[in-house]
Amino acid sequence: MTQTNHVTRAIIMAAGTGNRMHPVTLHTPKPLIRINGERMIDSVIKALHANGIEDIYVVTGYLKEQFRDLPEQYPGLRLIENPYYDTCNNIASLYVAREHLGDCMILDGDQIVYNPRILNPEFTLSGYSCVYTDEPTDEWLMEVKDGIVTSCSRTGGSHGWQLFSVSRWTKEDGMKLKAHLEEEFEIKKNRQIYWDDVAMFCHPEDYTLGIYPMNREDLIEIDSFEELTHIAPEYKSYGGE
Repeated sequence: MTQTNHVTRAIIMAAGTGNRMHPVTLHTPKPLIRINGERMIDSVIKALHANGIEDIYVVTGYLKEQFRDLPEQYPGLRLIENPYYDTCNNIASLYVAREHLGDCMILDGDQIVYNPRILNPEFTLSGYSCVYTDEPTDEWLMEVKDGIVTSCSRTGGSHGWQLFSVSRWTKEDGMKLKAHLEEEFEIKKNRQIYWDDVAMFCHPEDYTLGIYPMNREDLIEIDSFEELTHIAPEYKSYGGE
């Protein structure tokens, strides 16, 4: 019988500088940019709440003071500061939140969740939410066989499962991830990688990752000023760089 795991907490990554979103992010962190009047991070938190997940940690760094109202607005939410946000890649954000790994969901704060059902807390294997694409993409693309991730391309491709920034981790894998984060960050000083690299590329033999398919319209990740103005034309007045 397949073991069912349950997400009990969430870690939201919100420390980045958002350089590709200049000039909007010169004074506003990416997760706090408003789309149709609502901050992106609010859509993530509300979707978690809709699934009964209220134990939430938000990792901040860039313009961290602008997040200080979140714990008051959302009881059960706590802030964790990433002091390395301006010198390290996002491995540092999960490193500072590593004590809360296990039975958890890890998400980015700079995305919009349109379908809360994709954050269902019940899961089997650790793994990522994803969308199948036949079309070419520059995003990380996974190959999957019998529901198990067999490989992943950082440079994209076609005819595969595009990885999105929503993942679930069992208690056992969370403890492995914690140890591997400490190994990479503290011992190897491997600080310019994504945290996703740790399980997917640095220690793939130690994880069996599954996938959680969703529809493309369920969630939108906004990575650039161009993508922002496409979904929110009012920002065109800021002018691109």
